Amino acid sequence: MRHLELLSRLAQPNAAKIVLLVLDGVGDLATPSQPLTALQKARKPHLDALAARSSLGRIVPVATGITPGSGPGHLALFGYDPRESRFDIGRGILEALGLGLSLEPGDVAARGNFATANAAGELSDRRAGRIPTSECIRVCAKLNQALSGLSDSDAQVSVVPGEAHRFVLLLRGPGLEPAIDDTDPQQLGVPPLAARETAPGGVKAAALVRRAVALMENAIADEPKANRVLLRGFSRLPDLPQLPELYKMRCGAFAGYPLYRGVAAACGMAVIPCGKRIGEILDQVALHWQAFDFFFLHVKQTDQAGEDGDIDTKAAAIEEVDALLPRLLALGPEVVAVTGDHSTPAPMAAHSFHPVPLMVASPIAFVDETTAFDEHQAIRGHLGTFPSRELIGLLLAHAGRLEKFGA
Repeated sequence: MRHLELLSRLAQPNAAKIVLLVLDGVGDLATPSQPLTALQKARKPHLDALAARSSLGRIVPVATGITPGSGPGHLALFGYDPRESRFDIGRGILEALGLGLSLEPGDVAARGNFATANAAGELSDRRAGRIPTSECIRVCAKLNQALSGLSDSDAQVSVVPGEAHRFVLLLRGPGLEPAIDDTDPQQLGVPPLAARETAPGGVKAAALVRRAVALMENAIADEPKANRVLLRGFSRLPDLPQLPELYKMRCGAFAGYPLYRGVAAACGMAVIPCGKRIGEILDQVALHWQAFDFFFLHVKQTDQAGEDGDIDTKAAAIEEVDALLPRLLALGPEVVAVTGDHSTPAPMAAHSFHPVPLMVASPIAFVDETTAFDEHQAIRGHLGTFPSRELIGLLLAHAGRLEKFGA
């Protein structure tokens, strides 16, 4: 019996409330040039006090040595095994769901980044300087006007602006398959890649994307920052087992960014509109406290700072969460888990394969000898190191929401 099916079989409802607080990319590294991790550098008395009465450990999002994307990193937290093909969901459809787009079964979506290229066409910034959302909206309008040049096609192609440099490319029409390679080379100093099919079924869609990219990049060639488009995660609507039915609990998601709202929506959670800062998130959690049993809270700022290689800003983001942690605890959740979907070490300025620190607090948690919440303390913790996909079972067990297995 697969792990997910076993959990679903044993799950039972009760009144206990579970909070999963995800500090995106929170894991970090200590190096000669950066002797403290962001968690060690941050002043976080409330998180450390919680750690002193919790079980600590580390989780591995996909498998040892594998660097996860944000989608699989979060799906694993909810109990899905990202190594299984049935749970391999592309970034595009998650972004589209997170933007609240009305999607049809045959639609193909891709996550888009605006990027900056030099006169030779080589990428100098894969995020176009993180242009403001207002600029993204303006440039997306130029793209949609340019895409009207595809009127001879039997498919519709459009873009929808997201946050900052992000957008969604949406393909709608007959015979379109998402079997297309990313055009984002994931490195600087090289040009974007051409869209290529990865299977015969993707030939039509890949050709359409190549035409669309040519029209879009011609339209924005004079933009100082957003003069290229990078596409990744071509995908369509998934058919996931839904969390409320799997675990027999009402699930609410409180996330300010589209991708994470999209993951939550794909899993069957109710997605509650909220701001991006922890205070705005907690405002909505308090208002909806009686509506849910499971609360997924997402904080993005730790990951953004890690990707920028900015240890001070990453530590400050942790301190912002710490300052408001008493508000969350005052609501009285039976189980609180604090962790990340992956590590984004500031010295690497990118996602990494490193295990992610975790703490779990509940009245029946095995309180270990750890005294603070950081990577080194987590190594010493009672929980050890285990796959992220097993975390949800641990939380359900701490909440008394799993029946005994067997006679």
